[in-house]
Amino acid sequence: MTTNVTSFAVNFDYRCPFARIAHLHVLEGLEAGADWEVSFLAFSLGQAHVEEGEVDVWDDPDADSGLLALQVGVVVRDRFPDRFRAVHRALFDARHVHGAHLRDPEVLRGALTDHGVDADAVFAEIEAGWPLKTVRREHEASVGDLDVWGVPTFMLGEHAAFVRLMAPPDGDADVAVRTIDDIVAMLDRWPALNEFKHTSLRR
Repeated sequence: MTTNVTSFAVNFDYRCPFARIAHLHVLEGLEAGADWEVSFLAFSLGQAHVEEGEVDVWDDPDADSGLLALQVGVVVRDRFPDRFRAVHRALFDARHVHGAHLRDPEVLRGALTDHGVDADAVFAEIEAGWPLKTVRREHEASVGDLDVWGVPTFMLGEHAAFVRLMAPPDGDADVAVRTIDDIVAMLDRWPALNEFKHTSLRR
């Protein structure tokens, strides 16, 4: 039996509440067994708002409130992939459920240890320097190749779309799968659609 696997990418910055909602749909769908191959790509909202002539966040990473969490996410994704989904969700929740500060290493360490990841090992990788280079590479590639300017942006081939969902799946896997399938289908089949925005938030 042949299974049609859908491959797409979606970016993230843990500071964005709409990125959290979109990623909850993706995570719920994956946990329910959706036939997706998802690339989770780092994107710095701090860098996206740097004006011409100002210092890039890559050159002063401690000044940006979200860059350390992005590096943590990248390390777990690339070195502890079996733990990534849980830590990814926990990092979003740290900011948007618990109101914690993502620049605080202890907050990030808690998200790691709570989900079975060696926090010292993760921070040692960050000290080595490659996670920051990876965040920069992924950010600049999406900007350069697809004109990406924010999160959450879904990417499929040469198409990319910023998507703002207003509600999480709340544990409903069917809603999550249907939502992401619809987004990806629109990317693939309706690239001419640039904006579709409801005039109210009625549900």
